[in-house]
Amino acid sequence: LIFVLSLWFCVHGCHCPGTQASDRPLIGITTAYDEDRNVVETRLTYVEAVLNNGGTPLLLPTIDSEEAVTRYVRELDGLVLIGGRDIPPSMYGQAPHETTELLPERRTRFDRMLIARWMPSGKPILGICLGMQFTNVVLGGSMIQDIPSLVGIDVNHRKVYHRVKIAPNSRLAQVLGAEMAMVYSSHHQAVDRIGEGLVPVAHADDGIVEALERTDGHPGLFVQWHPEAMADEHPEHTNAIFRYFIELARAKIQPLRN
Repeated sequence: LIFVLSLWFCVHGCHCPGTQASDRPLIGITTAYDEDRNVVETRLTYVEAVLNNGGTPLLLPTIDSEEAVTRYVRELDGLVLIGGRDIPPSMYGQAPHETTELLPERRTRFDRMLIARWMPSGKPILGICLGMQFTNVVLGGSMIQDIPSLVGIDVNHRKVYHRVKIAPNSRLAQVLGAEMAMVYSSHHQAVDRIGEGLVPVAHADDGIVEALERTDGHPGLFVQWHPEAMADEHPEHTNAIFRYFIELARAKIQPLRN
């Protein structure tokens, strides 16, 4: 926690007009909370994807502080929501499926508060895997709690590449320059009822929703797969998504700096 807070003040102190750092949007990245070891952590792949595409990454600890979340929303230029375990089904009115592995309560509270406050800000957001699912639930959506038992096994979504079809008129299709992509997934749940202000723009061959976009005019992209994990084998895919997101964040802050 001390390291993260130190990084915050270091980066924030450089985040002003007239410095080289001002050309790089400040991008918050959520973290996983390990309740057994009482630590927060995230994979470097998220950090590197942000850094390599023009952003300054800042890890956000799972703290129970409304004041801190308010400051994050005010001062960050963009937000990346990372993957993780399963959302408590009570949030969308269901009992837990036998396969459901709940997020730690501490992270549930933090991510829920952060998403609820970030979405009205109009600042860019990139939700990955759980990040897409959690945003959907916060906006009133629901979940399919286990794809193999409730949908089928025609498509394997667990730590494999599989095909997704992308809506031709979507922003995602423009970003990737294609209406089909091979993507790396690692999940057993999927969005069901779509939350308010979101629209599906990609599906797997079994009908599972693989990407969402905002319909309220604010910048937001949510993907069920892990573009940050594709950097070694498919860097063009990783870079296309993260570069698009970083450019949105840069465009939002340019008027404030000119």
